[in-house]
Amino acid sequence: MDINGWLETIPPLAVYLLVAGVIGIESLGIPLPGEIVLIGAALLAAKHTGVSPLLVGACASAGAIVGDSIGYAIGHRFGEPLFDKLGRKFPKHFGPNHVDTAKRAFDRWGMWAVFVGRFIALLRIFAGPLAGALKMPYWKFLIANALGGIAWAGGTTAVVYYLGMVAEKWLGKFSWIGLVAAVVVGITSALIMKRRAGKHQPAETADVSG
Repeated sequence: MDINGWLETIPPLAVYLLVAGVIGIESLGIPLPGEIVLIGAALLAAKHTGVSPLLVGACASAGAIVGDSIGYAIGHRFGEPLFDKLGRKFPKHFGPNHVDTAKRAFDRWGMWAVFVGRFIALLRIFAGPLAGALKMPYWKFLIANALGGIAWAGGTTAVVYYLGMVAEKWLGKFSWIGLVAAVVVGITSALIMKRRAGKHQPAETADVSG
């Protein structure tokens, strides 16, 4: 199979819409592989497939900002009981361990949790809805959300794009190795965050019960 030829058949518009859509939906609070999609799009741009890295970064930023803002509105409207309902239906993604970890981050860092959360898989999903549920002033949320979204999307796109350009002469026709590596890195980081969240909560529960 000619991987290079296949990649070149993907319309750039479809890539931009996919990036904005997946990242936007993830920012609503629905667990989707936004970071993996962004990395894949940046690698496509590095492959000279007609995909612009600037537009990839812009679409990712827009998806992050708009999605988080909608998530904020949902959280503000339905409050913390929303997470209780989601936890019962989707315990793997919205279980008490995950929600409590996100709450502790907000209690400790405030609006910085929104900015930093864009770079952390767990907080990236919870930032918008939880900020709304905790009644964080929207202007504070919007500033942190916009800065975090632009820094995360722009930074990730730039780093992956330039690494892809450098690696291009080494990978040649085996460029699919880069895509596979990106997927593995994204999945590994997500699993590490979930394990850390699971480890923190039992210890704190034990302290409270004791």
